[in-house]
Amino acid sequence: MNYKDLADLLFPEAKDISYYEEKYPERKIKEGAVVTRFAPSPTGFVHIGGLYQSLIARKLAEQTEGVFFLRVEDTDQKREVEEGITNIVSALNDFAIIPDEGMISETEEQGNYGPYKQSLRKEIYQSYAKYLVEQGKAYPCFCTAEELEAMRNKQETAKIRPGYYGIWAKCKNYTIEEMIEKIKKGEKYIIRFKSPGREDRKIKHHDVIKGNVDFPENDQDIVIIKADGLPTYHFAHAVDDHLMRTTHVIRGDEWLSSIPLHLQLFHELGFKAPKYAHIAPIMKNDQGNKRKLSKRKDAEAAVSYYEKEGIPEEAVKEYLLNIANSTFENWRRANPDKDMKEFEFQIKKMSVSGALFDMVKLLDVGKTVISRMTAEKVYEETLKWAQKHDKELTEMLADKAYALKVLGIERENKKPRKDISKWSEVKENIDYMYDEKFNDRPQEYPYQVINHKEEITKILTLYLEKYEDLSQDKQVWFDHIKELAGEMGYAKEVKEFKANPGQYKAHVGDVSTVLRVALTARTNTPDMFEIMQVLGKDRIAKRFEKAIKEMGM
Repeated sequence: MNYKDLADLLFPEAKDISYYEEKYPERKIKEGAVVTRFAPSPTGFVHIGGLYQSLIARKLAEQTEGVFFLRVEDTDQKREVEEGITNIVSALNDFAIIPDEGMISETEEQGNYGPYKQSLRKEIYQSYAKYLVEQGKAYPCFCTAEELEAMRNKQETAKIRPGYYGIWAKCKNYTIEEMIEKIKKGEKYIIRFKSPGREDRKIKHHDVIKGNVDFPENDQDIVIIKADGLPTYHFAHAVDDHLMRTTHVIRGDEWLSSIPLHLQLFHELGFKAPKYAHIAPIMKNDQGNKRKLSKRKDAEAAVSYYEKEGIPEEAVKEYLLNIANSTFENWRRANPDKDMKEFEFQIKKMSVSGALFDMVKLLDVGKTVISRMTAEKVYEETLKWAQKHDKELTEMLADKAYALKVLGIERENKKPRKDISKWSEVKENIDYMYDEKFNDRPQEYPYQVINHKEEITKILTLYLEKYEDLSQDKQVWFDHIKELAGEMGYAKEVKEFKANPGQYKAHVGDVSTVLRVALTARTNTPDMFEIMQVLGKDRIAKRFEKAIKEMGM
């Protein structure tokens, strides 16, 4: 009896691997094009780190005219949740990171290198496991859970490195005849990889991000096929990345220590290994200490958080690109109107250590991104978010023509407004422009320097009587406010007041503040002239009357 007899007994239905090598040929892509993938498990939680990896993988494939695909690694079915794949697909769609191939729904896929769901590739893994057995590079292991537990206890007691290797790998020493006899008797088994490695030897490896690293060789006889016939992650990823012709594996650096095993598997299977790029995790400053973003502690660790908050997908991607490549910020500053697709991402320039996540910086990016949008785009994105998360805002946006006027205030000019960082902030930034919101509740009017009731009443009344002319341009309108200020004993220019503060009650800026506060109940708003033009004379008059009434005048 030989290894082929053993392999045929273990996998009687498995095809020869030549079938799959022919079915999944080398991709016809141009030289230098890279093939990348995002390969999450359908556990119901997409981490921001996963989005970070997929953004980089998508970018590299896109700029080299390569391929980016979505593979779902669901061989650990105990961890799988209902609609898990839908969550992954939706998360990528929310951020416009669209794979060229792979899963597109819970059950559908596209592309010629599938199935892209590992649980559907069982027969493929068994063919390659059979191949390893035929080569004498894998074997059935009959150890029970109790035997493995007893072995671990002995290793721990003796303070010996744990694992199934060397003298501890007892099933490796059975003869082929003994193995076949056990199988025929019906003894349960799994399939283990027979490692040719020795811990006292080193391997040298060049990681695309980390640079040159060395490790002890792998000597563990890891499980490659479990009792349910499905593979472990280590074996499945080697077979899949080979057959799907992945050129670059981009993943978190928690996998860096697996490099000796993964390279060994590729070598023993006769595959060319892909290039590995291990990304440092996104960190958080927690009371002066750096730690990884945690799904248990940090709401922002979940990709779903950004959609619920209404942070624009462009802002999240721009912020992540800024973390990934320090050159992005300068590029964006020099190219404010260019699509981020035009930025040439360089994976070799990624930081070896983890970048700190800064929500303040992300929201600043959000403000800049939204400031570049047209009123129409802001309207569309706000409405899309509101329809899912805010019924009241949806109702406010029902009159599209009016909403566009409101959202168009101080927009699409050289210095557009930057007061909105996310769609969930839109309502509080515009509700004063809606009379039903403004008039139906008592307002607190935070008047500043000029705060005497009689003086405020005179300013508002005089403006309505003599100076309310919105038919002219902005400069003429403001000149009228200067005239009003002068008529009431205020400095027409701020510099005049600063030069002779004793001669004036206050200055034109303080008069403007009275008008602004009476109009909006706010001290800080976009351009008041544009606000007045949207409101119109009648509504301005009613608001000033309301302000006077609220003071008890």
